[in-house]
Amino acid sequence: MNGILIVDKPEGLSSAQTVARVKHLLNAARVGHAGTLDPFARGVLVCCINRATRLAQYLLHDAKTYDAVMTLGVETDTQDLTGSVIGHGDWSGVTADRLEQVLPGFEGTLAQSPPVFSALKHGGVPLYALARRGAPVQKPPRAVRIERLRLLEVRLPQVRLEVRCSAGTYVRSLCADIGRALGCGAHVSELTRTESGGFSIEQALSLAEVESVARQGAIGERLIPMARALPGWPVVTADPPLIEKIRHGRTLAWAEVSADRRDPAGDALLKVVDGSGDLVAVLRYAASERRLEYGCVVGPGGRG
Repeated sequence: MNGILIVDKPEGLSSAQTVARVKHLLNAARVGHAGTLDPFARGVLVCCINRATRLAQYLLHDAKTYDAVMTLGVETDTQDLTGSVIGHGDWSGVTADRLEQVLPGFEGTLAQSPPVFSALKHGGVPLYALARRGAPVQKPPRAVRIERLRLLEVRLPQVRLEVRCSAGTYVRSLCADIGRALGCGAHVSELTRTESGGFSIEQALSLAEVESVARQGAIGERLIPMARALPGWPVVTADPPLIEKIRHGRTLAWAEVSADRRDPAGDALLKVVDGSGDLVAVLRYAASERRLEYGCVVGPGGRG
């Protein structure tokens, strides 16, 4: 049982609690996830089961899409509905036209300051723990990319947005910044992750559905094979001698895994599958050293 399970994380549970529940329901040895969701949020949590935990490092960096409800006129210390109110503003002058004027300024690459209530660590301690002790730490701004910011609905003081963004983006910080630009402040009152790593909420199972499928012994039918968990990547189908060489960790030349004899111009990732389509390995070409490196090697039965 090795593969990717797309779970609809419910509101009120942390990502870690959701993963623990999935691990228990599946009686799995290992379960990890590819991207934390705040406890108040719901939506796509990409769960990596058993051997598929080796792929989490690649899935973590994929862009994500959110459906966010932003409530104008109220600022909170956590930038979401769980925090304490720290400010009020007049939103009566905000219109749909004004929103359409302001939102484009938040698309593209931005310098975003992570919230002081976040799971980022300072000296090994989560920032939210320091903030709750009355000793908040503000991390320096970092570059994030907002690929798409679309106005979906206006029911003032609530505004619903679609946000397509890079990994590491805090949607609640984005909404707080938009509120400041509007002059009234804002916080996130609802947040749903609708897509992550190429997987959509339509594919996601609720925890109740995971439990039901597991009881029926049909969870294997809902697991996404490891080779399909990295859509869009270059793929190489290896013959048995090459598979044997890979599984023994021997040095590989680019010409052994590619029909194109020329080395890539830059760093490149590719996945290697066997004749049945099962994932064998993830390889990385390091252009600076002109050699292939092993990202991870999967044992027989990589499909799950």
